[in-house]
Amino acid sequence: MCRSIKTLRPPFTDHVTDADVRAAALQYVRKLSGFRQPAAHNAAAFNQAVEAVAAATAELLSSLEVRGPH
Repeated sequence: MCRSIKTLRPPFTDHVTDADVRAAALQYVRKLSGFRQPAAHNAAAFNQAVEAVAAATAELLSSLEVRGPH
């Protein structure tokens, strides 16, 4: 996938902000779509995808159980 997306869970990251989650979602959607900035006629779909990925990411991170030392 995209190597510049950082891991957002302990022990890799202690505190994850909404901005961190949204930045990762944006990077993911950019990579998949091939658009850094979509054309006006694709902006709504692009932004909706970013929000959906950010929501799924936040849900995943809140559901993970990290065991062991961190």
